[in-house]
Amino acid sequence: MTPDSSSHDRYSRQVRFAGIGSAGQQKLQSAKVLLCGCGALGTCLADTLVRAGVGLLRIVDRDFVDLSNLQRQVLFDEQDVADHLPKSIVAASKLARVNSQVMLEPHVADLDWRNIRDFASGMDLILDGTDNFETRFLVNDLSLETGIPWVYAGVVGSHGQTMAIFPNQSACLRCVIESPPDPGTTETCDTAGVIGPAVHMVTALQAATALKILSGQRELVTPQLTIVDVWDGTLRQMNLKDLRERGQCPACGPARRRDWLNGGQTSQSTILCGRNSVQISPAEPARLSLDVLATTLSPLGEVTRNPFLLRFTPTGQDLQLTVFRDGRAIIQGTEDIAVARGLYARYVGG
Repeated sequence: MTPDSSSHDRYSRQVRFAGIGSAGQQKLQSAKVLLCGCGALGTCLADTLVRAGVGLLRIVDRDFVDLSNLQRQVLFDEQDVADHLPKSIVAASKLARVNSQVMLEPHVADLDWRNIRDFASGMDLILDGTDNFETRFLVNDLSLETGIPWVYAGVVGSHGQTMAIFPNQSACLRCVIESPPDPGTTETCDTAGVIGPAVHMVTALQAATALKILSGQRELVTPQLTIVDVWDGTLRQMNLKDLRERGQCPACGPARRRDWLNGGQTSQSTILCGRNSVQISPAEPARLSLDVLATTLSPLGEVTRNPFLLRFTPTGQDLQLTVFRDGRAIIQGTEDIAVARGLYARYVGG
């Protein structure tokens, strides 16, 4: 993207910083970034990168704005909750008012092995704004397959971690974590909560790494996993320089397995952290008519809808279904996958 005449004033303080300068700013304004997820991590990253002047930001998120998000997800407000709008749509609308020079591409979708190649096509960098290891391992596979670098991050409670991954050059995520942790073995935002300062600290480190890469200075990124706890006031860095060479990683080692990218490791049901909700996805992406579904469900309960989703509350039940045009549904009021699947089959079909 070619900077317009207002770029000099807009980015003057950033250009004066010796680490970026004019040449780095020009590269940044031509860069294309895929942001996977637009929750706590994603909103902070999107806000930072758009203000910094990244050329194109493609935002992919599967969820809608919920009241519990407002404590730490910086692009949303109470009106967005009332409007029942998807996070990516709200984020792009607000970011467009921050910086009209940045090209914004919001997508209401659940990243999976069938669509991630299309979303990543032409991108210079992938940023982790997700809340689950399944998607992170999928991104890791995609990075190794395409050569696109990515920056991993995760936060829970008061602590988090981040690392940059240069495919087939540095250690990848599976060098550090070979497989997703077993259920119940690690903290989640349900069990440990999460505080805003931890999100901001980790995303500050993550965004700084992104600025180095996008401004053409990837040699400044050190091969390490940074772990920070804002409550304890501690920061540790694990040197990963020789980890790839020492290990037998199933993804970037001789086996070169792509367990997530080839669809071998996937799930059609996901418990959403901290939401008392389950996401159900159809085996194949659909193209629902929300108008037809609204007509079908109206006699059975309360229906509201907007251009992106339909919300349905069955009469006499403390449950709510939010159905998207691609056939996905988020069932609020249960974490029982069997119950959620039954409700989906009953009211949506399949």
